[in-house]
Amino acid sequence: MSTSAQTFGGQRHVNLGFAILIFALYVFLLVPVVTIVGASLTNGLMIEFPPQGLSLRWYEEFFARQDLVDGLLMSLRIGAITAIVTSAIAMMAALAGQALSGKLAGMFQLGMTLPLLVPELLTAVGLLFFLYKIELGKTVIGLQFGHILMSFPYAYVSITAALRQVPPSLEEASASLGATGWQTFRLVILPLVTPGLAMGAIFAFINSFDLYTISLLLKPLGGNTLPLALFDFLTYEFKPTAAAAATISIILSIAGVGLVQKLVGLQRAF
Repeated sequence: MSTSAQTFGGQRHVNLGFAILIFALYVFLLVPVVTIVGASLTNGLMIEFPPQGLSLRWYEEFFARQDLVDGLLMSLRIGAITAIVTSAIAMMAALAGQALSGKLAGMFQLGMTLPLLVPELLTAVGLLFFLYKIELGKTVIGLQFGHILMSFPYAYVSITAALRQVPPSLEEASASLGATGWQTFRLVILPLVTPGLAMGAIFAFINSFDLYTISLLLKPLGGNTLPLALFDFLTYEFKPTAAAAATISIILSIAGVGLVQKLVGLQRAF
């Protein structure tokens, strides 16, 4: 057997090994999702898989529980505001970072992604003390501020990646034709980075919707996000209503990605 044939055969085995590894990884990631969705449809009284019959009774119970519905509405409201505000701030930060170079650019990017590097608990405790100092502790505004801070890096990274795909020659051509900086941004840059902007907003929303530690320490008096309400529910009850709540969260995440696909296309967002 020739050397080239041996090399080709070895490469096939390597590719097959990687394919099996990737398949196993996808199975590992999808099994919990399939399990929780199946458990939410059970007709039994406990969270179990496979389900004992099929029923939507636990979704009906979820929407009949005022504490869970209030938590869902608060999470949706805070997540939507977080997505909008974070995307706007991240866009400005990404434009500022693009104007820097060398070590300064690296330090700037590190500062923008710092919330990802610092443990969430430490950030939550620091925010709690700071918000009490400015008289916003245990308020909805304080909670919103915490969600924006923790979700900002996800939007920033997505928008920065999109900006790097814009050729500098387009800005130079726009300026040479007499366009102002605002016109160049609005008519040239913004349409090109819209997929990254949309994906950043979706990432920010999903991250905000799932935040637990920040929400636990900063939540307003008498108010809960869905993760907190769900934890309180599981403390006293272990019914498939919790699986229904988790499935609703999964559906919202999938709907967000589907919205990006519908508006700008996932291929353009990455």
